[in-house]
Amino acid sequence: MNEAMQQPVTAVKGIGEETAAALADIGIATVGELLAYAPYRYDDYEQKDLAVVRHEEKVTVEGKVYSAPLLTYYGKKKSRLSFRMLADRYLITVVCFNRPYLKEKIALNETVTVIGKWDRHRQTINAYELRFGPAPETTGIEPVYSVRSPLTVKTMRRLMKAAFEQFGEHIPDPLPPALRRAYRLVDKQEALRALHFPRTREELHQARRRLIYEEFLLYQLKMQALRRLMRDERRGVVHSFSEERLSSFLSGLPFVLTNAQRRVIGEILADMRSPRQMNRLLQGDVGSGKTVVAAVALYAAALSGFQGALMVPTEILAEQHARSLAELFADTDVTIALLTSSVKGKQRKAVLAELEEGTIDIVVGTHALIQEGVQFHRLGLVITDEQHRFGVEQRRVLREKGHAPDVLMMTATPIPRTLAITAFGDMDVSVLDEMPAGRKKVETYWVKHHQFSRVLDFIEKELRRGHQAYVICPLIEESDKLDVQNAIDVHSQLVHYYRGKYEIGLMHGRLSADEKERVMRAFSENRIHVLVSTTVVEVGVNVPNATVMVIYDAERFGLAQLHQLRGRVGRGDAQSYCILIADPKSEVGKERMRIMTETADGFVLAEKDLELRGPGDFFGTKQSGLPEFRYGDPVHDYRILEVARRDAAKLVSSAAFWRDEAYAGLRAELEASGLLDGEKLD
Repeated sequence: MNEAMQQPVTAVKGIGEETAAALADIGIATVGELLAYAPYRYDDYEQKDLAVVRHEEKVTVEGKVYSAPLLTYYGKKKSRLSFRMLADRYLITVVCFNRPYLKEKIALNETVTVIGKWDRHRQTINAYELRFGPAPETTGIEPVYSVRSPLTVKTMRRLMKAAFEQFGEHIPDPLPPALRRAYRLVDKQEALRALHFPRTREELHQARRRLIYEEFLLYQLKMQALRRLMRDERRGVVHSFSEERLSSFLSGLPFVLTNAQRRVIGEILADMRSPRQMNRLLQGDVGSGKTVVAAVALYAAALSGFQGALMVPTEILAEQHARSLAELFADTDVTIALLTSSVKGKQRKAVLAELEEGTIDIVVGTHALIQEGVQFHRLGLVITDEQHRFGVEQRRVLREKGHAPDVLMMTATPIPRTLAITAFGDMDVSVLDEMPAGRKKVETYWVKHHQFSRVLDFIEKELRRGHQAYVICPLIEESDKLDVQNAIDVHSQLVHYYRGKYEIGLMHGRLSADEKERVMRAFSENRIHVLVSTTVVEVGVNVPNATVMVIYDAERFGLAQLHQLRGRVGRGDAQSYCILIADPKSEVGKERMRIMTETADGFVLAEKDLELRGPGDFFGTKQSGLPEFRYGDPVHDYRILEVARRDAAKLVSSAAFWRDEAYAGLRAELEASGLLDGEKLD
């Protein structure tokens, strides 16, 4: 970015200290940031013939008042004002809600301009703006900016005009002419002019297309450059292990590996053998067999004389993984230890000492693994499970416990391709897209709240067969804001219903870690038959005997989360069921319930979830590493994202990109981001 763009906003004529402070509140400090600030929508004052305007489309209509306004009141302080208007050859009704003061201003035969939503069936405009006199002599399209008091949209339009007149010719264009020609992109100056002062919708479309491509390209360049630096400069551990012993271990497994597992294991072992540090994301749907893949990688590390660490989000999951690995490695000389906050006193001291001496090959634990005092003798492989639940900082601390160990991140949250290449563009991605043979599909049903007694009868049938059930609720206690059945109420209801027959447990986020542990242990040992819980149960519990998953107020959950919860059942030999109890009011809510009953593929669900909810809420955590784009949306603009990624990969691997003058603008943007600074590689 050149000097003109880096000047403070006070360099713009008409911006004083007070306005500068107000702009700073919305993240604008420099001239460049002001010019780059995008409107979030546009008001279209272009007049169209009502014959071609679609139902519920926004419209601007100029005409003459044909009938005196009629004002009616309803409810507390609510009003409806209506009048007839002759617009060209149409006699239409204009309705204004809660603006009674307009009655005195509207006069017969007066020219008015109405902006509102067109109800084609009733020949009515629901007006949200009424202007007296003819339509304004504007381009027809006016930008609307997101502002906070004391700023107004009008002020922002004025400031943009001043900034553009003063600094418009100094706007640098980082895109080389060859790329602009290849995609017929307008230059940066023209794009920003059309963004703020569009003359036509087509001009605005071309401006956005150009700005989205540039934004995605710069982001992908950072990702690809980061990937290249990590590969070229961060020499990792070279694992050298006996193929014979590894093959013997694989052939001794009590089940047949799927083709997907074999392919993914091959990709991981190739990374481990190479001198470059592995940085790989393993995606696998619930039940696709990620644990076995992790076990093979950990075994390969142990055979190479290195230690492996597996970090998981909960103590219960850590214990389950430790047990599973102990069973898998029963016939080998691999030593396994568990390290969680519950491991205390002498036991903890012993584990820490053995880790430092190197007598422990594999340690499974929670964030306790990254605490001070945990020293490894020779850490060569770090695996994190449900990686998006750990912050970037936590993962970095674990990596630094060794000298550039190989890193494998695992997740059972299927991440759609568009998000994977956005959030994890600096990583290699492996996908387990095949389920182990014999795993039964969980049958999913959607029922309404009034059918709850039938659901309870169904649960009882399964309990009589010796099975168990989960009942998941969105909230712990009653909320005035949401009419949501809560865990405590449901627990009371079930205790009453099954009194004397079955034991009902309750689990939620306000219980202490020890209390949660006790409840989960009782459930996994079948001392609790029905577990009523909030979503704390979502990750990390394996109870093969549980065959029913009931999700109360299911419309409150995203598809990805519903799928995760459904994955808690169907882990044994018996047929399992997922029952969604929901009365969704919106079409989107109903569509989500339908999708859940029809689709078992987590990746398909994840794509649908993304379409319905957008990327912001997909992970449900700020620590996911997802960037917030100014112009583009990775979901709706995924084609541009794919093109930008392909171009970025080509550029970064070409010598010309790093030396030719044509790419100086892109290189300057990369350097300005700080991502190429070795200090910030993490």
